[in-house]
Amino acid sequence: MASRKPFFTTDPTLTPILDELRPLEPIFHTPDFGLEPADFARRTAPDYWEVGASGRRYSRDFILQTLADNPPANAHTLRWRATGHALRQLGPDTFLITYSLRQESRLTRRSTIWRSTPTGWQILYHQGTLVSANEDDLAPAS
Repeated sequence: MASRKPFFTTDPTLTPILDELRPLEPIFHTPDFGLEPADFARRTAPDYWEVGASGRRYSRDFILQTLADNPPANAHTLRWRATGHALRQLGPDTFLITYSLRQESRLTRRSTIWRSTPTGWQILYHQGTLVSANEDDLAPAS
């Protein structure tokens, strides 16, 4: 019987790009991504949007205003643990990174679509999906 759990791998030729993007995740919460409103604006494409772990959809403007009003936590300081990173190329300059994020007792699966631009990496889309309490495949070690 086939396993319902997908096996995520990264093409070895994409490892240098994965190494560039991994420190930028979780978005809005790492010094490498940037922790200031100007960083958030620079790192998000004008048509950026996301789906939160709640299932709600959020526009770029809403996210930028929320982050300006409530500075985000630093993932390193809070000891959040991102594991199981994998990267897939979607187009010439577009990539999907996936991983699991442990925030104390909360576990989410994360997906971010990144685009390489002349001025650096920008996110086009992000989604966080809450893992249910009875999920039997906790985040794999990376």
